[in-house]
Amino acid sequence: MNFLTEFPAIADLQKWYEQNGAEKQPKVNGHIHTPFSFSAFESIFEAFELAQEEGVKVLGINDFYVTDGYESFHDQAVKNKVFPLFNIEFMALQKDLQANGVRVNDPSNPGRTYFSGKGLTYPVQLNEEIAEKLAKLKVESNLQTQQMVEKLDAHLNEVGVALEISFESIKNDLAEELVRERHIAKAIRLAVFEKFGSDEERKGAFQKIFGGKELKADVNKISAVENEIRGCLLKTGGAAFVPESDEAFYSLEAVKEIIISAGGIPCYPVLLDDANGNFTDFEGDWEAMQKSLKEKGIGCVELIPSRNSLKIFNEFVQSFHDAGFVVLMGTEHNTPEMTPLTLDCRGEKLTDELEKTGYEGACVVAAHQYLIAKGQEGFVDAQGCAKMEERETFVALGNAVIAYFFQS
Repeated sequence: MNFLTEFPAIADLQKWYEQNGAEKQPKVNGHIHTPFSFSAFESIFEAFELAQEEGVKVLGINDFYVTDGYESFHDQAVKNKVFPLFNIEFMALQKDLQANGVRVNDPSNPGRTYFSGKGLTYPVQLNEEIAEKLAKLKVESNLQTQQMVEKLDAHLNEVGVALEISFESIKNDLAEELVRERHIAKAIRLAVFEKFGSDEERKGAFQKIFGGKELKADVNKISAVENEIRGCLLKTGGAAFVPESDEAFYSLEAVKEIIISAGGIPCYPVLLDDANGNFTDFEGDWEAMQKSLKEKGIGCVELIPSRNSLKIFNEFVQSFHDAGFVVLMGTEHNTPEMTPLTLDCRGEKLTDELEKTGYEGACVVAAHQYLIAKGQEGFVDAQGCAKMEERETFVALGNAVIAYFFQS
């Protein structure tokens, strides 16, 4: 059962807040992945352990294609007094932009669009059609990674580095239900380390596996090694690369439909500036970007600030917040590297104003979840459009919801 169903009605909740208030603004991270897709965390429990260590009080699960981790996430959140946000992530394909070579938020693949749903209904309630669509995405994703493993096995035998790797073993030992490229890279790294005892032997094995190219990463830097494995073998041009079929992608409109049907808020994940200060085609003109998103009824954006420079991040957040958008922030944690849950911009601390904006975004999602749990309409209207003009009302309600959670 969702703890929000037991919260007071809106009027009583607001009256309670007026009398009790909140001591201070909670620390927020609205986007992490868990082992139900791929994660730096070995378990959901570990994510909440780190949240407790760092004082993070609002945390959002955001796995690819699946909501399988919601129950454990909900229970750990209640146990640890961390307010949970129930989110999901997809990869959509905008074929018109693909045809015109327009890069959206994937810098290497025109038209491909990462897209999130925020504040989904918990417990998850999906009609048969939407449930089938989600199941199909999982099947197609696993089919691609299974084919990758098969190509990988043939390649390893060809270069004379036979390793005990199979799709089933990866799924059983390293994943939950969804097997991602990063699971394969981790399996290769583990198998090489198990078979070869010294650093030199391991480097020699990787050189063979990479077709004669030496391992650039420090062999003892696990995250760097796995990233290099992924780049050399599993990406375009790699010996185990398998292109995703058209069946693995829905249109942006279809993804929005899934999110709305699941009770969520459509949300655009922003890539923003890379290490060289470059932007994708879609994100290079913020005014045009705002217009495009609003035309699609999307009033919510999210960012992973560790990717970005503080200056650009601050300018972007201020621009979109001033334009009426809800702005959310997180860390992802969908690589092997264990990093803090506390948000920063490439090591630089966020300003108080940025933290406030990120918290207000989380308040909107919290208010949405509360209203949906009470059987009412949330931040998205009946047509699936964000109620951007009501953002501040949702911020105030969500603030009361979060405060009540901590003091109840």
